[in-house]
Order: sequence, then structure tokens, then C-alpha cells
Amino acid sequence: MAQGHSVDEYLETIYFLAFPIGEYRPQSTGSPTLASRVAEMLGVSRASAGEMLKRLEGEGLIERGQQKEAILTETGRARAERVVRKHRIIERLLTDFMGYTAAEAHVHADELGDTFSDEMVERIEVKLGNPERCPHGWPVDPDFEQAENQELSPLADLEPPARATIVRLAEHDGDLLHWFYDEGLIPGTKLELQAAQPAAGQFTVKVDGTEKAIGEKAAAGLFVKPAV
Repeated sequence: MAQGHSVDEYLETIYFLAFPIGEYRPQSTGSPTLASRVAEMLGVSRASAGEMLKRLEGEGLIERGQQKEAILTETGRARAERVVRKHRIIERLLTDFMGYTAAEAHVHADELGDTFSDEMVERIEVKLGNPERCPHGWPVDPDFEQAENQELSPLADLEPPARATIVRLAEHDGDLLHWFYDEGLIPGTKLELQAAQPAAGQFTVKVDGTEKAIGEKAAAGLFVKPAV
């Protein structure tokens, strides 16, 4: 393992990078390498990420494309989707039955990922009533998630003025995730993008009649369904 992150956590990260709406945009400029993007999402060094990517390739879980990007093999994708699904169901267990906040649940679900077997997760899912989404709006079913991706956009990509509904929240920055909840920017919230100044890294939105200034990082992490 690299700096405490498991193979499954790396596969989960590569899964997010494989589908546009799930991509957490790195802060670095230009076109960062895959190792850099994975490293930023996991908070590890580029060297550690590169080492683990080589291991995943050696185990037949990923292969490299023409641009050296990581492509999940059939085996790797199946395992990644299983990891993602388990994480989201555990989050719902923590919020629905144990009283954790949605932001807390995300942290603890990472810690508990290896605690529950696939068979346990199936039982939990049934007991929960087969929830469709995790607390942050991400579908439990990967196929549905990937189909829904086509309907969503990061708030930062919209041209003001624009109305939209928040559907999902970026999860890979714990501080940002807590900030979303503190600000009431949660799935189901309707908002209006009033102004955008990407060069200054600032966006202005109106929520429930109140204007809020949010940064580019937050605007890129709010995945919304634009009103038509």
C-alpha cells in the first residue's frame, strides 16, 4: 500500500477520473499527469501514486492508454464499481441508522470499507430499503450513475444567469464537503448562478433569496442539473 491507501481506494479514485462528471478537478494548471491527479485526490505524493499505479497495472486491474492514462480493465472496473457501491451503502447506514452527519459518514465509510463483506453489504442494502443514492447524491447503482452523468454539469461550467438544482457534491475534499453542508448547499437545493468570474476564482449564486459568493473549487464540486 502507498501511504495507507489501499488498492480499493486507488481503484475508486481512478473510477471517478474515468467518468467526466465524477472528476474532481485538480488545482494544478495545464494537463497534469494521471499520477498527479490521483495523488492530489488521495493526498499522497506523486511518487507514491506512481508506485501504486504500476502495481495495479501488474495485477491486471488497469492498463495504460496511448496518452498513458489509466484504463480500468474489465476486472478492475468490476472491482472499482463494487467498492464505490459498498462505500455509498455504508454511508447510508451511518446516516440513516447511526446518526452521523453526511460529511462525517463519508470519512467513516472510508475507514469501514474493509470491515463489511460483500454479503454483509447486500444485507445492509435490503435493511435500508434499497436506497438509490448516498447522502451526497451519488447513485448507488454505477450504471445509473454513468447514465445520469450526461444530464449534469459542474456549476462552474454554466453561463450566468442560470438556474439549476444541486444533484451531487464532490466528495474528495473533506473540508469542502463539510463547507457545502455548513452553507446549505446540499442535494436537492435549487440555486441561481448570477455571476461568474473564473479568472478571479469567484462565483455568485442566489439560494433561497440570499446571495452567496463561492470559490472556483466549490463551483467545480457542485454537480447540478440545469433548469430547461
